[in-house]
Amino acid sequence: MRMRNLYRKPTTLRCNAGSRCYSASAVIWSLLGCLLLFHLYSNIHHKHGEGREVQLHVTNHPQFRELQQVEEEIIQLPPQKGKRSPRAAKRRHKRVTPLVDEFLDEDSRLRHVFFPGNKSAIDPVKVTGNDSYYYYPGRIWLDTDRNPIQAHGGGILFDERSNTYYWYGEYKDGLTYRAHKRGAARVDIIGVGCYSSKDLWTWKNEGIVLAAEEMNGTHDLYKTNVLERPKVIFNEKTRKYVMWMHIDDGNYTKAAVGIAISDTPDGPFEYVGSQRPHGYESRDMTVFKDEDGVAYLIYSSEENNVLHIGPMTEDYLNLMPVMRRVFVGQRREAPAVFKHQGTYYMITSGCTGWAPNEALAHAAESILGPWETLGNPCVGGNKMFRIATFLAQSTFVLPLPGFSGSFIFMADRWNPSDLRDSRYVWLPLMVEGPTHHSPEYSSRLPLWSRVSIYWHRKWRLPQGWSTF
Repeated sequence: MRMRNLYRKPTTLRCNAGSRCYSASAVIWSLLGCLLLFHLYSNIHHKHGEGREVQLHVTNHPQFRELQQVEEEIIQLPPQKGKRSPRAAKRRHKRVTPLVDEFLDEDSRLRHVFFPGNKSAIDPVKVTGNDSYYYYPGRIWLDTDRNPIQAHGGGILFDERSNTYYWYGEYKDGLTYRAHKRGAARVDIIGVGCYSSKDLWTWKNEGIVLAAEEMNGTHDLYKTNVLERPKVIFNEKTRKYVMWMHIDDGNYTKAAVGIAISDTPDGPFEYVGSQRPHGYESRDMTVFKDEDGVAYLIYSSEENNVLHIGPMTEDYLNLMPVMRRVFVGQRREAPAVFKHQGTYYMITSGCTGWAPNEALAHAAESILGPWETLGNPCVGGNKMFRIATFLAQSTFVLPLPGFSGSFIFMADRWNPSDLRDSRYVWLPLMVEGPTHHSPEYSSRLPLWSRVSIYWHRKWRLPQGWSTF
């Protein structure tokens, strides 16, 4: 009975004693406070839930769902009759698939499939209406002057000051030749081409923003040397546009990076000089500018057996001493780095010269690593197509603002018999879906979202898409 009275006292709310009234009031105010906090939490949670619904809606945009529908590619390889071309015959000892071997044969009867002719060129000036804004991977792509775009091995900068995209790449509109019998196919340096666009489909030629050196044979940019994979980033502190590129001699023994600067995105760029980063060889390379403004150089080194990653100085004209070695012994090149929801991703290719090979996707919580290999990101086509990265090689991954987890995968379909006729393969890349590990790779590192590059013969960005 006494215990029941003790339990009843707080609920009777009698105020005969001041202390009891104060205690009861505290209870009431505590309850009201809890109700208020619960109400606020519900509102915040509701708003957060709405945000998640919007994000989910973006991820499940109808046209993006269409892009995730796999397209199959049936390529009937012709029977081998007679002798193949001399270059194809020399490649027989290498480990290439029949599709890649056919692709590399300049006398192949499927040449028109790999490199469609002028009649099917993408011509933004001519195309109107519902046929506008479609990408056709592997076709000739014309600029607004109706000339083939020359921006190979390139990358894209979005310039916030002008609300314009700038596409920089190797201008290869020259004769393909070999410096010696065992030398790789090459074109003399002409320079870095630059194109501008508001919609990522219609490109205006802004000219050669970094030109070759015609007279001085000791200059890094002398025409018989090598300039590859130019990338440009903007430095907010110095207000300079900074270009990094692979610089080499004709025999690929210099193995360095070159740097150039400009006051405007459309140049001209002034060449600053070259260096071996961190004292190491550098061949295929890219740059990545993080959200905090720190920029990084990522480059193939040590005879292409290791990838190196290191931060730049604040002015983007040099490198800090910090450097990490990743993918040791895996022989990866053509790195393309991007970021999604705090996680760093990278697409790389193997080292097989101009021949296409299997791409791999990688992920890391820090850009300096450790990096985990996720496996082949290619979806669609057919097995031979996927393990050859749709007959292309990675060069850049461009985020699509407003569509979280959606990117454009930019790659080059090299034509080693006529490098100026190399083509562009742009495809939708998405980071989403269930986390997974590739069965080919085991690790105790965190699980990652799926990275997928979807093959399409014809595709376009969602209608009404705009950066602005």
